[in-house]
Amino acid sequence: MKFTAQQIADILEGEVVGNTEEEVFKLSKIEEGEKGSLTFLSNPKYTPYLYTTNASIAIVNRSFELEKETSTTLIKVDDAYKSFSKLLEFYNEVKNNKVGIEQPNFVSESAKIGDNLYLGAFSYVGENVVIGNNVKIYPNIYIGDNVVIGDNCVIFSGVKIYSETIIGNNCKIHSGAIIGSDGFGFAPDENGEYKAIPQIGNVIIEDNVDIGSSSTIDRATLGSTIIRQGVKMDNQIQIAHNVEVGKNTVIAAQTGIAGSTKIGENCMIGGQVGIVGHLTIGNNVRIQAQSGISKNLKDNDLVQGTPAFGYSDFNKSYVYFRNLPKIATKINNIEKELKAQKSTINE
Repeated sequence: MKFTAQQIADILEGEVVGNTEEEVFKLSKIEEGEKGSLTFLSNPKYTPYLYTTNASIAIVNRSFELEKETSTTLIKVDDAYKSFSKLLEFYNEVKNNKVGIEQPNFVSESAKIGDNLYLGAFSYVGENVVIGNNVKIYPNIYIGDNVVIGDNCVIFSGVKIYSETIIGNNCKIHSGAIIGSDGFGFAPDENGEYKAIPQIGNVIIEDNVDIGSSSTIDRATLGSTIIRQGVKMDNQIQIAHNVEVGKNTVIAAQTGIAGSTKIGENCMIGGQVGIVGHLTIGNNVRIQAQSGISKNLKDNDLVQGTPAFGYSDFNKSYVYFRNLPKIATKINNIEKELKAQKSTINE
């Protein structure tokens, strides 16, 4: 889809300097701009690229003044960075504005589907599924029986949603995520062999949740695994059975949370964090990357390390840790001096 400079200026409430009919059909970084691409300039250090770029249109601040001629058409706006971000959102909406049911796929007769659905090819929709309005389900999706999906959700290719899962409004689930698979529950029998404990709970995902690619959220043994509203999950995250993640908490990639742990609201959890089961993590907690959490944390705690402890104490301890060889050498020298003094006294 092509847009002219004037159309873009109208969207951004900007002013065209150059050819109002200049057309673009893709976006680019200013240093990599090609004919037919749109870019932006907000950081002054990238100004030289404006005179060498091949981009057809560039968004700049109103205060920007050309130092020499350029073949690129300019669109002047109040804030180039914010305007370009707005344009990205608009572009994304247009690009993903798909509707209709592609073939082949399977939709159960008992399923209830809202208005303006996009259902990609090779998808499966099970018995008694309820799908809201303006939902986009990309190809190769599995949706099990009795699943509920709210309005304005986007589910990308390859997602698997097991039975009984409930998903709220305005959620986004990225490719490869698995929602509602069995929790890791096994018990040894009299022969020491492990037998699976049936996992008969479900997963509840509230409104405005984002779930990253290849993340997994296990169903509860009993009751529900719950992801509260506004939670943002990065890629490759493991949420175990009966976990509850409080609203507006953000979790970075490769974090694992073991069963029945409760995490509070507005927490920030760094990448590769491991949290053991049956813990309570308070509100507004900050956990630094690669930390191992083995005990409860209070509201507003800031921790780092494995096992994790106070962030400030960790930094102080790390200074000593880095200097351990020097400290060990000093101690050894002191011991030698003491032995020499003791030997002299005995003589």
